[in-house]
Amino acid sequence: MFSIQINTIEELPQAAEAFLRHFQNERIFAFYGKMGAGKTTLIKALCRALGSTDPITSPTFALVNEYSTAGNERIFHFDFYRIKNIEEALDIGFDDYVYSGKYCMMEWPENIEDLLPEKIVKVEIEVLDSSARRITANIV
Repeated sequence: MFSIQINTIEELPQAAEAFLRHFQNERIFAFYGKMGAGKTTLIKALCRALGSTDPITSPTFALVNEYSTAGNERIFHFDFYRIKNIEEALDIGFDDYVYSGKYCMMEWPENIEDLLPEKIVKVEIEVLDSSARRITANIV
């Protein structure tokens, strides 16, 4: 179990590095939190900690964005907020992404629960106040 409280956005880079150290062997991350909790912001910090300099934005309409790192590692960033049905995820090749061995970071995974693999890191973001968040994560 990983848990950290972030009081300001300036603490996020160090928190992202600690998070990745804790889950260094994991590649599939599902981010849960209400709208505006900071899912995309946390994923951006994680991508930066992994060495990506690509523009990191939520793939709300594309469903998936792909980023690369300096070491030529691939990171797949999903946003299933607007997905209409599970078939849409399958149509974009969801299984190929998830079983690629590359980093997969998913926003709104509750909308595709039936497709999630058995072993993922479930990340929950709790809003404490306008700038503070509690991030808890564990392998499920």
